[in-house]
Amino acid sequence: MRSRQPSAAAGPPPARLLPTLGLFSTIMLVVGGVIGSGIFRKTGGMAAELGSPQWLIFIWILAGVITLFGALTNAEIAGLIPETGGQYIYFERMYGPFFAYLYGWSLFAIIQCGSIAAVTYLFAEYAGVLLPLPGLPAALANWAFHLPCIGDIHPFAEIGIKGLAALLIVLLTGVNYLGVRFGGLVQNIFTVAKIAAMLLLAGGAFFGPSGGRLANLTTPDPAVSLHGLAWAGALAAALQGAFWAYDGWNKLTYLAGEVQSPQYNIPRALFWGMLTVTGTYTLINLAYLYVLPVTELAQAGKYFAFAVAEKILPDGGRWIAALIMLSTFGTANAIIMATARVYYSMAQMNVFPRFLGRTHPRFHTPAASLVVQGGWSILLLFSGTFDTLTDALIFVTWIFYAAGAYGIFVLRRKLPATIRPYRVPGYPVVPILFILFALLFLGFTAYNEITRYQQALNTGQPAIIESLFGVALVLIGAPGYFWFRRGRA
Repeated sequence: MRSRQPSAAAGPPPARLLPTLGLFSTIMLVVGGVIGSGIFRKTGGMAAELGSPQWLIFIWILAGVITLFGALTNAEIAGLIPETGGQYIYFERMYGPFFAYLYGWSLFAIIQCGSIAAVTYLFAEYAGVLLPLPGLPAALANWAFHLPCIGDIHPFAEIGIKGLAALLIVLLTGVNYLGVRFGGLVQNIFTVAKIAAMLLLAGGAFFGPSGGRLANLTTPDPAVSLHGLAWAGALAAALQGAFWAYDGWNKLTYLAGEVQSPQYNIPRALFWGMLTVTGTYTLINLAYLYVLPVTELAQAGKYFAFAVAEKILPDGGRWIAALIMLSTFGTANAIIMATARVYYSMAQMNVFPRFLGRTHPRFHTPAASLVVQGGWSILLLFSGTFDTLTDALIFVTWIFYAAGAYGIFVLRRKLPATIRPYRVPGYPVVPILFILFALLFLGFTAYNEITRYQQALNTGQPAIIESLFGVALVLIGAPGYFWFRRGRA
């Protein structure tokens, strides 16, 4: 009997994603995906909340340590399940496909596509400091329509900023369409450049003609005096700002299938990447405080980085704008590169449109997923709703973070005999501390939002409870799960 030969009509095997990212590229993805605009926008508001330089530095270090605990916990899971899709795949193994779908849906609908819109908008906003951007006539720019719970939508306002941001989304989507190695190279270049620029900024603060004083590091704002719940609320509000700046550490796991030796390189990259970020953030905030006392940082608000740069360098505002553009460019690239892999994995598991799960036959990238992600991000960008939506989902993001950390206990119970190339140090203390802190953070965030909501009602102002609104946005996508799975065997 002759052996059966494969039919020519069957064609070549389907294209797949290729493991091409080494350890250095994975570390750069962690660092570049985390360091964006937050370190240049949040310190002023945090200074106003706390009124103390010591507490300000403590909050930045505390947020870094807690985030590192989360990353170390995630690293064990990443070593155990080194598959493309990362956190989405982890949730599917821990809690089942429905919970995983809600996570992936929220990433696509708002969290990550909204982040792409927000980060590229900031890039273009600061580009406007360096060169004039066009606008539209006032009648067209002011045209708006209303969405309940969100507000008035002005799609044609700030058309120059939105247009440049949309071009950046198209450019970076194209870069990552052409191959993960090319996207990784771009990430490496811009991450190294942004770290070098931030170190130069810190060096200019400490050793340049800024007139900074060591006394600024210990002198509080006499106008701020906090006690009891007010003090706890201020800490929670400041932590929210710091956590926003530290967010994005888990994006690397989405690319696990394209990392060389992911069982070993992903845990190492998460550890060294987060140590680099925490050290950089602490150094930069010390530099801010050395140049400006906490009172002046608070008064400068979100433009504190400009105030610091103007004291360090001639025409420093333009230099800080260029640094923020450099930083946000790399962050946008990391988000676009990593997150498209989640929708790719969801489509392959029949809970998203199936065409999103196809791999480009030449470039070996999730091409359709990248294109759809870019298109939706541009729609959110022109709607102007990305800030409102991403703020609402910060609360939900931390629910997922807590659930992800608890999953290490679930997987140790479900898969007790499976070889783990990496085990979280300090188990079970490290994951328990992260979970407890996440729950405390969620509780204080809900308390603050309910308090603000009641105050707004008392003054007759419109308001929503953002955390509740965020949970509702996630649940809106639930029917999609049953729709996509209705024909699955």
